[in-house]
Amino acid sequence: MGSETIKTGRLANGEAQKSVHKEKRGLSSNGMNGKHENLGSNRAGTSSSGEDYDLMMNTGDVDGNLDGDIEPVFKKARQGDLTFQDIHDKGDLFDEDDEDDSDWEPVQKHVELIKWFCVNCTMVNLGDGVICDLCGEHKDSGILRLGYFASPSSQDAGCSELESEMKGKNKEMHSQLSASNSLTAIGFDERMLLHSEVQMKSHPHPERSDRLRAIAASLATAGLFPGRCYPISAREITREELQMVHSLEHIQDVELTSHIFSSYFTPDTYANEHSACAARLAAGLCADLASTIFSGRVKNGFAMVRPPGHHAGIREAMGFCLHNNAAVAVLAAQAAGAKKVLIVDWDVHHGNGTQEIFDQNKSVLYISLHRHEGGKFYPGTGFANEVGRNGAEGSCVNIPWSRGGVGDNDYIFAFQNLVLPIATEFAPDFTIISAGFDAARGDPLGCCDVTPAGYSRMTDMLYTLTGGKLLVILEGGYNLRSISSSATSVIKVLLGEGPGYELGNIAPSRAGLQTVLEVMKIQMNFWPSLGSSYAKLQSQWGAYCNTRKQIRKRQRTEPPIWWKWGRKKLLYHILVRRLHVKSKGKPSLHSS
Repeated sequence: MGSETIKTGRLANGEAQKSVHKEKRGLSSNGMNGKHENLGSNRAGTSSSGEDYDLMMNTGDVDGNLDGDIEPVFKKARQGDLTFQDIHDKGDLFDEDDEDDSDWEPVQKHVELIKWFCVNCTMVNLGDGVICDLCGEHKDSGILRLGYFASPSSQDAGCSELESEMKGKNKEMHSQLSASNSLTAIGFDERMLLHSEVQMKSHPHPERSDRLRAIAASLATAGLFPGRCYPISAREITREELQMVHSLEHIQDVELTSHIFSSYFTPDTYANEHSACAARLAAGLCADLASTIFSGRVKNGFAMVRPPGHHAGIREAMGFCLHNNAAVAVLAAQAAGAKKVLIVDWDVHHGNGTQEIFDQNKSVLYISLHRHEGGKFYPGTGFANEVGRNGAEGSCVNIPWSRGGVGDNDYIFAFQNLVLPIATEFAPDFTIISAGFDAARGDPLGCCDVTPAGYSRMTDMLYTLTGGKLLVILEGGYNLRSISSSATSVIKVLLGEGPGYELGNIAPSRAGLQTVLEVMKIQMNFWPSLGSSYAKLQSQWGAYCNTRKQIRKRQRTEPPIWWKWGRKKLLYHILVRRLHVKSKGKPSLHSS
């Protein structure tokens, strides 16, 4: 109905303007009406006969309202001899705007740009498609209800049978649970979901409450929690406990946010009125899990907490982190009787806050594997030569990857040749994993390639160090499917299941081997057990370099392949034969 109204209005306005235009020219409406129609149709591309022009001229002469010199101009127009001077002199006759259309407005067609954000990776997608261009997740995926068990490429259809089966199994197992030293404890509280960015910027913040929802959904669907894992009650950490890690000024700054609707510590570290409480709950859960595990009331545990903590330093919040949960857990374990505590941080970002807190403490060994790229990757700290200070040299071991895309082989190779030898020599009483899953395959920030099987293997390698007394604390990880599947694999190892695949002959990448060698050379000064491994790896590195030299030399000396079929066919065969004879006379690269 609206479009019809618009058309009628424009038509009425057009007729009104016609009549006004005719009156201005002094033409009678009945004398010139047909001529204007013919002239208008001629402009529109329709043919007009010469008789029409003559008729119009005669009518004009009868009315006496047109100049006598018009007819020669039209004759020229008919003959194609019209000049620019003629058009200039009689421009009013050739004015294309016969009607005053100053009030005419074109019909504007508004094209609405469809934009939606992927529930799995938060990346923006344009158009009416339903599959994320980056991660392949369906727009209406059921990942928040079923976790990573939901199909990534189809809409959430219900899966009611699977849900009801899991609920029945979980209820039966949960009723039989009691706290015993054979259980894995899980720390979680729904109030941590209230920590969120109030006003979305260009796209949803990667550190969002859906991270915990996806993990919880995966554990519930798998029957692990609630089910096989024991929940511990949450409490808020006290100010006195926090002051053992952070400055009073920092603690007060975080507390102040509870009175502010929306605030930021850094451009990417937000807070709302619930953030301070969420941070206290996260730290309190980590402290209680550490003391409960070390005292033997449970076997091990997983802290499913947020906001994360390993970037939070003594005096500042940054990198999505408010309080340092791992540091609080270390002090709680030591208060429970632990003398030496090992922290292994496999988050893709260096835990600069944790290192700052403990780099003068010989009773805590901090080992971090992180993407670094010579300091270009956030936060820019964690060089291999950062080893601790003031008598605690060797208490920090940084393994900085020189590129992105690092996968299982490089991580496990570093564990075999650096992490485990140093940790064994350190002989800890308690182990904490700062488990960021942003080095996982598919993570939009980390852009690395560690799989759930890789994470489960690394967890299994650390499991036996301290007799199973192991606390895993969630840090980063921003692809919901990656973080939930990886966390589930780790928790299965804590429950006693195997890691999923056996270790074969791990072959690192060239860049990975080079990084491990550089770290070894530095850490040998503090951990003598690395000496024998270093000599062995150096010979392996030499083989790498020699092989590459041989390949480059062969590429330089071999004739172009197109010679084989061209005019230089004979020369090609002579050179190939000569090179073949030379290579026979040289010893093989792999000969003993």
